[in-house]
Amino acid sequence: MIDVIIAGGGPTGLMLAGELRLHGLRVLVLEREAEPTPVVRALGLHARSVEVLDQRGLLERFLAHGRQYPVGGFFAGISKPSPEQLDTAHPYVLGIPQPITDRLLTEHATEVGAELARGRELVGLEQDEVGVTAELADGTLLRSRYLVGCDGGRSTVRNLLGVGFPGEPARTETLLGEMEVTEHATTVAATVAEVRKTQPRFGLGPLEEGVYRVVVPAAGVSEDRTVPPTLEEFKQRLRTFAGTDFGAHSPRWLSRFGDATRLAEHYRVGRALLAGDAAHVHPPTGGQGLNLGIQDAFNLGWKLAAEINGWAPGGLLDSYHAERHPVAADVLNNTRAQMELLSTEPGARSVRELVSELMDFEEVNRYLIEKITATGIRYEFGGGHELLGRRMRDVELGRGRLYERMHHGRGLLLDRTGRLSVAGWADRVEHVVDDFDQPDVPAMLLRPDGHVAWVGDDQLELLDQLPTWFGTAC
Repeated sequence: MIDVIIAGGGPTGLMLAGELRLHGLRVLVLEREAEPTPVVRALGLHARSVEVLDQRGLLERFLAHGRQYPVGGFFAGISKPSPEQLDTAHPYVLGIPQPITDRLLTEHATEVGAELARGRELVGLEQDEVGVTAELADGTLLRSRYLVGCDGGRSTVRNLLGVGFPGEPARTETLLGEMEVTEHATTVAATVAEVRKTQPRFGLGPLEEGVYRVVVPAAGVSEDRTVPPTLEEFKQRLRTFAGTDFGAHSPRWLSRFGDATRLAEHYRVGRALLAGDAAHVHPPTGGQGLNLGIQDAFNLGWKLAAEINGWAPGGLLDSYHAERHPVAADVLNNTRAQMELLSTEPGARSVRELVSELMDFEEVNRYLIEKITATGIRYEFGGGHELLGRRMRDVELGRGRLYERMHHGRGLLLDRTGRLSVAGWADRVEHVVDDFDQPDVPAMLLRPDGHVAWVGDDQLELLDQLPTWFGTAC
């Protein structure tokens, strides 16, 4: 029997596969498409996703293929400088096209032993008390202990489970593609700057000599967004807004996306779960979609592994929905707000001007950037120390860095007192006795996803908290 079948080989599914393999599970990723897509849906990774990669020892391979950019200007495209003293060791956006992210995550997942089956489409599933039976399009039946749908906004898994997906349908549509243009770069830049004064959803961004990433509002909402637009559609819309089509020709790929906003009612139905776009869809404003999915996988992976490996405390797997559903709801709300601020209607433009003024206040600018980058997330762990529920940023230790000690995917007790013990949980929690300047606490217990589960110096308090996240002592 396979431990976990993952439907969908995008960033969420691949990240989840890597996380599960850290705990020795047999993982099979089913990807409907026979070949990787060249379409560049996402352009970068925000600070929290960069931290996730660093926590698993993957960051260097991503840095080698990306560029670091300031984090300002991501809320509704309102250009402001980066806030000072962001609570992260990675205060930048890592610019990296999604196909490269997909490739690097695929390489990692397969290196650690996950199986990836391309051209294999899931069309049915049934579950019982001990597992899930997955049916493929060619009639093959596969058996697994759990199944996770990471198969996008039109998720087959979600539909088969009958999970409600309430929200709003698309009201606007945007054309997106890469193509060559004959117009001189200086003229393109000047024209785009002028158009964006009144139409912030318009843009041509240079990729290489004569090649641009083109974003332009569509004429309406198509009945089927799986059908790509034509080059002529792009040229017509470019002429509508800019008075020229810039001599666009030789497209590399063309696509369209809408602003539908929907959130799954449940992330878990028995032995089947949802993650990434299968659980939530929203406009791409702020570049949060791919990042949200990767962070879903990071939250789910260790919990699902604990359940299968037999040491999960009661309710641990259900905490995936409890923690991530509100995070997605907040992303949906902020993308709705951003879409309103991108409207060309007079009222919306007035509100945009007001929000821009408010963002001149450092606290407001930082608050909104923390939303976009997911560094401001705090899971509800009850009362107590202000760090509880927050993810811990990377900090320098007396010997190395905190994140270097988290590559294994286990919990971690960071202890400057040297008087504490995790005896009985040593197979699930690493005990690191070392010095650290920040934060000013004697010791803290971190979950495998880096969120702070306990702060203090009392061994009895620690023994009371360890079973909450790491089950019964051996």
